[in-house]
Amino acid sequence: MKKFLLFIFTISMVTSCDILDITPKDRITEDVVWEDENLIRAYHTNLYNSLLHGFRQNMQSKATDEVYCTNAGGMNIIPYGTITPDNVTTVSSTDWAGGGNLYIWDTAFQNIRKINIFLEQMNLTAISFDDKDRLIAEAKFLRAYVYFMLLARFGEAPIIEQSYEMGTDVKFTSNSFDECVAFIEKDISEAMPALPVAYNTTDANFGRATQSACQALLSRLYLYAASPLYNLDNDIKKWEKASIAAKTFIDTYVPNTYDLHPDYETCFNQPSGTANKEIIFARNFTASNGHQAPMDNLNRRYGGYGGWWAGNGPSQNLVDDYDMKSTGLPPFIWVNGEQQINPESNYDPQNPYNDRDPRFYATVIYDGGTYHGDVFEMWVSSDQKTWGIDNYRQNGDNPMTNYVLRKFMPDENTPLSWQMTYTIPWIFFRVGEIYLNYAEAEFELGHEDVCRKYINKIRQRVDMPDIPETVTGEELRTRLYNERRVELAFEEHRYFDVRRWMIAMDVDNRPIRGMTIIKEADGKKTYKVEKLLDRVFKPQMYLLPIATDEIRKNDGKLQQTRTWRE
Repeated sequence: MKKFLLFIFTISMVTSCDILDITPKDRITEDVVWEDENLIRAYHTNLYNSLLHGFRQNMQSKATDEVYCTNAGGMNIIPYGTITPDNVTTVSSTDWAGGGNLYIWDTAFQNIRKINIFLEQMNLTAISFDDKDRLIAEAKFLRAYVYFMLLARFGEAPIIEQSYEMGTDVKFTSNSFDECVAFIEKDISEAMPALPVAYNTTDANFGRATQSACQALLSRLYLYAASPLYNLDNDIKKWEKASIAAKTFIDTYVPNTYDLHPDYETCFNQPSGTANKEIIFARNFTASNGHQAPMDNLNRRYGGYGGWWAGNGPSQNLVDDYDMKSTGLPPFIWVNGEQQINPESNYDPQNPYNDRDPRFYATVIYDGGTYHGDVFEMWVSSDQKTWGIDNYRQNGDNPMTNYVLRKFMPDENTPLSWQMTYTIPWIFFRVGEIYLNYAEAEFELGHEDVCRKYINKIRQRVDMPDIPETVTGEELRTRLYNERRVELAFEEHRYFDVRRWMIAMDVDNRPIRGMTIIKEADGKKTYKVEKLLDRVFKPQMYLLPIATDEIRKNDGKLQQTRTWRE
């Protein structure tokens, strides 16, 4: 009988139904769930769906200056600056044409309710099993993570610690940012003692909460809390907390448990279950429950479809920010709001892909670059009559930027096919981020030597020259911000970073650009940067608005997001 009930429960999860909301004729009764250890474990495993991985048709990068997409569906409200409380749900985590894991309000509170139900039932059930305390701790970590995602997007949220029956007449109002931070801290402090220190990426339990994942979450939480968008009083103590949290992770877990992966490219393109000491916490996949991120992001050569899935074309904006390998200097500098070639950098505008930071070659496929044994051809002839197979004129499924995403794409030995799914994990936390979190906090505390040291640890992994001691002050800040941009590209950091730093009014009002490559009859190529989109960013867009319908449902008790009500 138990096996039959478990089968029904599994089917209900696959079809995205909430087991506790289905009529008794076709579901297990609630009481039965909490009286059966197997069903409890199945319910608990389903709670991990509250972690939103980034392998989506519309990746979050489409809302940033990392890419240009000819058809981003509902995501276009971000780069076009047309977002309002009335249309914000088109960038929800469940909207097929939107996505980007941005507007998560509804799904976040649905998941919080499920987590609260689990925690309540664990206090009531008479069943005892060996790892019950660990499962409770994992649930608290998940709730803490969901609340962090809400804070990052909205700056505040209602703290809800109990479940409510469907139809209950209850109205919510948001707690302050600091109150939400304290709530997350409480969940993490209660969870950590019952969790294992870590799981290796080869362990069957990898992907479950650990003490190290908790500490990594605290590092990110405190970094955000200290940042200008959220730290309205410029409280230096918040930067101290951010520094301590990152340094605690480093001192506790590096290098014995975690360390930088020796190869940047293979850190992101190997199947789940591959040994990798850099990954702290990730979403693993299996062949039967995988994703098609490679086929969603590669171009028509490999079956990219419809200008949507292969439309995640890296922008010239991003390409320009990869330093030069020989000098370690940025190829461009900004003077009076205008981008100019850095004369000391060794950058050649007619040989733009030569001598760049190795992370560029691991992240972007460019004209003349090689992937899976194929040389990519994004050029167009000078007479405009012929073009390369990978140029957007050949097929609308080729990105108009004339760049294709390489990061996360399978290595040369892995077949590319619509008939298979891929198990490359989505990384939530890794060592490289913790180093950069620490570098940023130490910079804000005035410890520029420590900041440079940890930036250079990141750069040394790819044999990039160190940032010298002569780089200080605002110049060092610029280099720090750029290091985070290129190191964490496409990992769902850029959208939040430019906002928490409060530089989006500048950065996100710059046009998105691509590269036009002209090929002469003799084979010589010339390169011309082209504007593709005038982006629009307005001050209220620093935080996401709460949907109008949600405000209305709460009879005015729920206030609109701070930047939208100011």
